[in-house]
Amino acid sequence: MVVSMHYTLTTPEGQVIDSSAGGTPLTYLHGANNIVPGLEGKLTGHVVGDRIQAIVPPSEGYGERTGPGPQAVPRDRFPAGEELHAGMQILAQGPDGQPFPLWIAKVEQDNVYVDHNHPLAGVTLHFDVEVTGIRAATAEELAHGHPHD
Repeated sequence: MVVSMHYTLTTPEGQVIDSSAGGTPLTYLHGANNIVPGLEGKLTGHVVGDRIQAIVPPSEGYGERTGPGPQAVPRDRFPAGEELHAGMQILAQGPDGQPFPLWIAKVEQDNVYVDHNHPLAGVTLHFDVEVTGIRAATAEELAHGHPHD
């Protein structure tokens, strides 16, 4: 099923992290890991018009924080003129040649601090959700693992 929803994501203290309010609903393919598993599980069985509040622990969201934390990388290791900002996801190349995601934690004149943890790792996520649409997924969407809206 392809599900559309409006949502507001907040921290346990009530700080808004993200919201679709006033914009386009988020659309995802249910069961394809397009959204954090804890929220997807809580949306199972709901219908259009349902409003839910879901509290998602780190283990069902972006995981716990692990490792040493942000590491400094010289700014000149990044393409000249590339706009870099905190929270941005980049792909790095591992020793085996395979790409892996990193998130920029901080940008300074000479260094960019990168972290393998998602910025929301270790955070309990609070979602307020309204289901705005549900439809059958097309064969192509199922094959690709995401909606084509």
